[in-house]
Amino acid sequence: MNGAPLARYDATLQGLARRARLRTLSPRAGLDFSSNDYLGLAASRRLGDAVAAAIARGTPVGATGSRLLRGNTPEHEDLEADAAAFFGAERALFFGSGYIANFALLTTLPQKGDLLVLDQLVHASMHEGARAGRAEFKLAAHNDVDAVEDAITRWRAEGGMGRVWIAVESLYGMNGDCAPIKSLVALADRHEALIVVDEAHATGVWGRGGRGLAAAFEGRDNIVALHTCGKALGVSGALVTGPGTLCDYLVNRCRPFVYATAPSPLIAIAAREALAMLSDEPMRRVQLHGRVAFACRQLAERCGVKPSGSQIQPIVIGDVRRTLAVAAALQARGFDIRGIRPPTVPEGTSRLRISLTLHVDENEISAMVEALVEVLASP
Repeated sequence: MNGAPLARYDATLQGLARRARLRTLSPRAGLDFSSNDYLGLAASRRLGDAVAAAIARGTPVGATGSRLLRGNTPEHEDLEADAAAFFGAERALFFGSGYIANFALLTTLPQKGDLLVLDQLVHASMHEGARAGRAEFKLAAHNDVDAVEDAITRWRAEGGMGRVWIAVESLYGMNGDCAPIKSLVALADRHEALIVVDEAHATGVWGRGGRGLAAAFEGRDNIVALHTCGKALGVSGALVTGPGTLCDYLVNRCRPFVYATAPSPLIAIAAREALAMLSDEPMRRVQLHGRVAFACRQLAERCGVKPSGSQIQPIVIGDVRRTLAVAAALQARGFDIRGIRPPTVPEGTSRLRISLTLHVDENEISAMVEALVEVLASP
């Protein structure tokens, strides 16, 4: 090996810095317009009390092993039973993170000889799962049902004989727009396809009782949903819900499930309590929807921004350096708004990602919009 052992890594980092794409970690500061704690559950007294009570009665912090060894605890099973009942699915499985769950689904369920069609804007974990999986995969234009069907039709015409899988987000985390779930389900029915719906940003916020945008279709044998616990539920981990047969298959064949140490039983308790809070405290969701509507009006009237209609509002600027400068100026004024750059978003679409949560009220939203107007007007 020639040269210093770290030289190529250092060169990559320098290249990222030249293109204004070097990522660094920064502390929390300012009003929260960037987190995914939409309902303000992460630091809620009720979740804290549930975990404290569990510790007091001797619940262990660690699971001590994989679920197939000694890591399967009553806390995991209770959470999964409640989640299946809450979301209307036959079964649920608890994973350590949404990223791992998406990767696990797409590397395990679609088989060799199958076709996997992904919306081009799905989360990175789905892209990675598709690349690492056994099925052929194709990308379809964002929220374009006809493009998905065209990909399926071409694949069949070319001799594709396996099962078709479709992977989408119900609410896109960088755009704030929603997938045409009803039309996609109808498409899946026509082609005997299965759909994986990542409900990460919808769970807890949208759908009946916070059950997600695909709630009306859960329980069908061609729907698999992923409900992350680290966003509106305020905890961590992810729940995969779907047919019992597919969950049993994951228990037997999904390597990220079989070989990973199980999530902490304390986290399972917190996630279960968070699900109960969705039912017991519906006003949180009502309040959030009110703030979303208020922010959408403000941004449309003051900034000419087309509202997303959701708690995620992008302000597309385009140029990377300009985006980072605007974000830094807003942060200096006390508003925690981050700039999002490629490859997280497509080239030429660098943006501010404004996230609306119960951590800010209407007065603070108005102040943020006022600051945004001033910063965007500056050279």
